[in-house]
Amino acid sequence: MSQLVPLVNIQQKTVAIIFVDYLKSIGCEVKLQAAKDDNNHIDGWTVYCLEEDLARCKSEFEDYIHNPHQAKYQQSAWQSGGSVKLNNSGFGKQFKADFLAQAGPFTLIIFALCWLVYVATFGYFGDDSFNLLKFNLSGDIQQTFAQPWRLFTPALFHFSILHIAFNTMWWWQLGGQIEKALGSKHIVIIFVIAALLSNVAQFYMSGPNFGGLSGVVYAVVGFVWIFGHQNPGKGIFLSTSIVGFMLFWLLLGFTEFMPINVANTAHLVGLLVGMGYAVLLGKQRK
Repeated sequence: MSQLVPLVNIQQKTVAIIFVDYLKSIGCEVKLQAAKDDNNHIDGWTVYCLEEDLARCKSEFEDYIHNPHQAKYQQSAWQSGGSVKLNNSGFGKQFKADFLAQAGPFTLIIFALCWLVYVATFGYFGDDSFNLLKFNLSGDIQQTFAQPWRLFTPALFHFSILHIAFNTMWWWQLGGQIEKALGSKHIVIIFVIAALLSNVAQFYMSGPNFGGLSGVVYAVVGFVWIFGHQNPGKGIFLSTSIVGFMLFWLLLGFTEFMPINVANTAHLVGLLVGMGYAVLLGKQRK
């Protein structure tokens, strides 16, 4: 008699429920169960399936993570009788819960700091905020390390609402994937290395008058792209179309078609940092 075996662990409960509903709709016997860590805290949701259906369910999961918005998944959730629905506390609390569930503490802290700096700059302090946070790298090592935060803080400063909205959205989505799947350690490493190296590179190309999380965003894009390709099923993925769009945007920044100044060097260095770290981490795991 076949028994249920673990198929995959999914960090977001809503995502797991939709996938389980779909498997049930195509005739698979499955079960969803909360996974617990050593401290008995919930650490994602494990999907179980029959051993004889394991290969089929794995194939279905590959399809699901690469295109989770296909109509067939939403249709199966609807047919299941509304497994995914708002709780009695209303849309606002559900949205907050989903927002917090997507990302870990470090991702959320950087997200909040970016918006805090933006509001403080354009609502209260103006240029004083930029002068406090802008990059500084002096030939005098003692002077540079008298204000060491300046090596990293340009990543927190943004010049427009579209600028910060674009960057923090991708940071929350992709940085959140990394932190949820691999832990805070790796997203902290990616942020620190990408912010430092992309800021240094941009400084030598254009001087200190730049800012934005874009270099770090391209680092998480590069990491998720490579690591997700090498490790399918880890909950880290980015569709080929999105990768193509981000690479096109990167290349466009090096042309004369852009009506604004773009920190192209920071973008490129960030992308290489993320890709390189993904390759390094993959080799260590193997």
